[in-house]
Amino acid sequence: MKRFEKTFREKINSSYHKIVGKCPFMRIPAFLALGFVLILHYFWSAFIGAWKKYAFTSFLLINILIGSSFAYPVFGDRDGFISSQASYEAMPVAESTIKLMSDDEIFYPDFEEEDLEDNINDLDEYDSYSLEEILAGRETVDNLTLPGAEDENTDTDLHENIEFYADDWRLILINKQHPIPDDYAYVLGTIKGSMQCDARIIDELLTMMQKAYDEGIELEIISPYRDLAHQELLFNRKIDSYIRSGLSYFEAYRRAAHTVTVPGTSEHQVGLAIDITSRDYRNLNIGFAETKAGRWLAENSHEFGFIVRYPLGKEYITGIQFEPWHFRYVGKEAARIIKEEQLTLEEFLEKYVAMNK
Repeated sequence: MKRFEKTFREKINSSYHKIVGKCPFMRIPAFLALGFVLILHYFWSAFIGAWKKYAFTSFLLINILIGSSFAYPVFGDRDGFISSQASYEAMPVAESTIKLMSDDEIFYPDFEEEDLEDNINDLDEYDSYSLEEILAGRETVDNLTLPGAEDENTDTDLHENIEFYADDWRLILINKQHPIPDDYAYVLGTIKGSMQCDARIIDELLTMMQKAYDEGIELEIISPYRDLAHQELLFNRKIDSYIRSGLSYFEAYRRAAHTVTVPGTSEHQVGLAIDITSRDYRNLNIGFAETKAGRWLAENSHEFGFIVRYPLGKEYITGIQFEPWHFRYVGKEAARIIKEEQLTLEEFLEKYVAMNK
């Protein structure tokens, strides 16, 4: 290679002298042109000598971009969202509708089976209150009146004379592709102690807890409203736990985004999401779905305006693993339709809100 480079320099030098000998006024242009050719030659020689290194680096960067959580197959825009099948091929809503997975196709993308049994939060750090504790020293549920609480007609036919609109605060879509709007306004109300949520949903929340209590089920509320700093703490802690297990930062981030909502995109941050367990089972894991309280909530929460926000088999739409303890307030009418048709909030908005724009 050194001999080749020397010969090449000699050829460049010889060409320069020939050009200058015939055309003395070309001295400067020839010097610049042949100098540029010589620089290109040096770069090409360096690339040829290390092409494997450059190819590997390019391959690694492409995989990082493809594997990031922002490449998850649900992408949003201002007018709706794009969903995906298990193949992860994004399809415009205008050209196709969401296809649901069959029972044998249900899977949890990109994280191991043992992840599903991990508690999302360290519950020792949180207060938890039962109905009796919440109502101690305050009015009963029947006499409770809160700012913004609305009286909805629970007898309305599900598919007759009902219109839903995107600007309804109860139906705001918050997920990875739809972060909390900067101008979103809400008022927090106190449930008990430092525990808060959107003031407009407390009445229904306590009424639901009272109904469950009357049927022998003691529900407990854990971690309703969380501010941005708290959400960042939970998310970063999850990333750290994956890194300690041997994963790279990028893979740890991607897995964490499927189990803890990315800060700025959490319904907890606007007080519309409530984590609910029971006196008998206080773990935030999928085992809650098989408890008496978990089954009661799955069957009855819609009557009070709440839905299971991240249902089993819809992970490819929500982008979050099955969370039978995570309930989102959407209002009674929307909740009953979502329950009856087994929809996610994303599917409901696509079907019932888009047509009213």
